[in-house]
Amino acid sequence: MPRDRLLLWAVLAINVFFFLLELGAGWLARSMGLVADSLDMLADALVYALALYAVGRADSRQRGVTRAGGYLQLALAVSGIIETVRRFIAPEPTPNVALMLGIAFLALLGNWATLRLLQRASTDQVHIKASQIFTSNDILVNLGVLVAAMLVYVARSPLQT
Repeated sequence: MPRDRLLLWAVLAINVFFFLLELGAGWLARSMGLVADSLDMLADALVYALALYAVGRADSRQRGVTRAGGYLQLALAVSGIIETVRRFIAPEPTPNVALMLGIAFLALLGNWATLRLLQRASTDQVHIKASQIFTSNDILVNLGVLVAAMLVYVARSPLQT
């Protein structure tokens, strides 16, 4: 159990750091992709905090924490979709592509490091397994932000003017 706690504190710290970094950079870069990913990092951090609470408790409590994390992820996804639709209706200035690419790449590395830490944990705890799934999905999101940044770059290239 102490090993699980140490692991969860490490991945919590990584996610809080990247939440703050991506939120600030997303705001500066005017990037909905970075802001949305920062909110996902926040959700993950909250899930890890709840998981810290669940370590050593009954399986039913751990499943409840995992379920709460899933609902939190769903709520953030819905809010991200709503904001994306709003931006289609009322367009925003073009994001800063270089900042988007740099921060999205750093976040990808952070999620990769988190996944590696979680995979090294030899445990059947449901909250750790759920965290591995969430983090695997986060890596896909990071790749999506990188693709979005490249598409923004291509769409405003001199070839189009």
